Amino acid sequence: MRIGFVLNDLLTERLPSSTIRMAMVATNMGHEVWLMGVGDFSYDSDELVHARSRSVPDTGYETPELYYHSLCSEQAKSERITVDDLDVLMLRNDPAADYQCSWAQHASVVFGRTAMRHGVIVCNDPNGLSKAINKMYFQYFPESVRLQSLVSRNRDDIRHFYDQHAKRIILKPLMGSAGRGVFMVQPDDAANLNQMIDAISRDGYVIAEAFSPQALEGDTRMILINGRPLKADGKYAAYRRTRSGEDIRSNLHAGGIPKPVTVTDEMLELAEIVRPKLVQDGIFFAGLDIVGNKLLEVNVFSPGGLDSSERFEGVNFTGAVIEALEKKVRYMKYYHRNFDNAEMNTL
Repeated sequence: MRIGFVLNDLLTERLPSSTIRMAMVATNMGHEVWLMGVGDFSYDSDELVHARSRSVPDTGYETPELYYHSLCSEQAKSERITVDDLDVLMLRNDPAADYQCSWAQHASVVFGRTAMRHGVIVCNDPNGLSKAINKMYFQYFPESVRLQSLVSRNRDDIRHFYDQHAKRIILKPLMGSAGRGVFMVQPDDAANLNQMIDAISRDGYVIAEAFSPQALEGDTRMILINGRPLKADGKYAAYRRTRSGEDIRSNLHAGGIPKPVTVTDEMLELAEIVRPKLVQDGIFFAGLDIVGNKLLEVNVFSPGGLDSSERFEGVNFTGAVIEALEKKVRYMKYYHRNFDNAEMNTL
């Protein structure tokens, strides 16, 4: 299998990285693996997509850190590959991380959609991702699984929502990730509310979300593939993310602390409720963030957590992800384009 992974910028990727872990495991399984950034694509007069990409020279890597070091070293292979010749292209960049660079936010979707025309299996489906370019996508899931929320840039609207919810809400940017720009607003913060709104709204719309006291205990990240919870050797790929100190954010890149978690029937029911929408949009790999019986977020661009899940459960979940991609390549060999890309993503 020839597989490519798209990141925001290969040489500035932050570890731990589920993308680097997937690339390493695929390499160790004997596949040809290439990594590229969103600025590395070209569309030539031959009407094919190309990309400046890097690949490691060896196999048998023991850790993602060693793999990434080799990938960034002078010994790595650096070539201009034809993306249309790949079997699978994994779009793993986070558009929110490029919020100051508008062209980069859509690049992987645009070039991925073009490569898809020539038979490359593009995961997640570019058309599905284009619907999820910001957190408004979350509002398309059933109201029963979401906390009450408001999307606005208007101070009066947000202040009214604040008053409606006992002056305890969460504010965050509509276009954001990794816990950036997240504020917990409490009764004592009324005088600073306008300042918080202004700080977020400079970059776009604001999400005001009802506060769940259970969020103080952290949230659970559950990984889904093919629209269902990732399960291997009888265990689920999931872990709890707890906040550090007084920080409300539990995102690992914002200082959150990962801990083991027991997956409950309630969590599995949430996953089942969101499954039809993920299947409809061709979302192969997704991450659910769960608090109590509600979802905080459905991450479809670059969800992480494979490293923490594997560490706590002692299971090679990443290998199961690569095996699922291998099956899709076999399906494509048998059926060619009798299934469209969105359907292939969740088979």
